[in-house]
Amino acid sequence: MPAKVLIVDDEVAIRRLLRNTLERAGYAVAEAMDGREAMAAAAAGHPDAVLLDLGLPDRDGLALIPLLRKAGDLVILVVSAREATEEKVAALDLGADDYVTKPFDTDELLARLRVALRHRIPADVVPQVVRRGDLSIDLDRRVVRRAGAELHLTRKEYDVLAVLARHMGKVVTHDRAIAAAWGGDEDPRIEYLRIVIRNLRQKIEAPAPVGSIIANELGVGYRLRPDD
Repeated sequence: MPAKVLIVDDEVAIRRLLRNTLERAGYAVAEAMDGREAMAAAAAGHPDAVLLDLGLPDRDGLALIPLLRKAGDLVILVVSAREATEEKVAALDLGADDYVTKPFDTDELLARLRVALRHRIPADVVPQVVRRGDLSIDLDRRVVRRAGAELHLTRKEYDVLAVLARHMGKVVTHDRAIAAAWGGDEDPRIEYLRIVIRNLRQKIEAPAPVGSIIANELGVGYRLRPDD
């Protein structure tokens, strides 16, 4: 049975482009032109994913993200002309799985949708061990291995890697990663997070190229790349 995707956008031309792209890729498609229609369609159709514009005529699309997140176990992919880093961070912090800026490449959009759907995990289910290639992260025992050999990580390195693992394939914002490693007791600068990420990459990526496992989402955060 094909995955169901709900397109939420007030522009007819964009909805038509997305519908044609998704149907050619084998998805079942529904459409909504504003927030009211989107919530009704989500409740009635139980989509697997929502492609959400932010500039809707009846409300800001950001306000829909937590409402859609409560509606069920679905992927929320923002597709918006808003390019500001603050908008992207806000969408991701509110619960969006990914963010694609208009104008977009349809092949890239389909690839991001496939990844998000493949790694969709119900909110109340956290796997005990997250695997990525020969890397394994045991979230219960706080043990990280690569090719069977245990890696020695600092507490902050582990905490950052763990939050990335819990959101495999999704962007983890700088603020979320900092909160995971430093909590509320300290107010570290982003430079400290970059140092932790650099050290993590040296331990889990070498000799592969930098960014092969931990991807940098410029100005927004980091993503643990899933297996292809």
